[in-house]
Amino acid sequence: MRIDKFLKVSRILKRRTIAKELADNDRILVNGKIAKPSSEVNVKDLITVIFGQRRLTVQVESTREYAKKEDAPLMYTVVEEKFGE
Repeated sequence: MRIDKFLKVSRILKRRTIAKELADNDRILVNGKIAKPSSEVNVKDLITVIFGQRRLTVQVESTREYAKKEDAPLMYTVVEEKFGE
């Protein structure tokens, strides 16, 4: 699954266009490497998203094409969340 779609379906980000914009600005990493919006993610991959002063790292648990609001958090596990730096 593409990283931009995963971030939208899992509800880490509200819109796919925001995911694309962050990736275009080198603010999304997959397994420690800068990701493009089309980068593929698989189960057990580590995704880091940098939102200004906040850095969120999650581990992918599943890659569903669609997820209900209550099921979306089951798609990932938060590994680390940092504020400020």
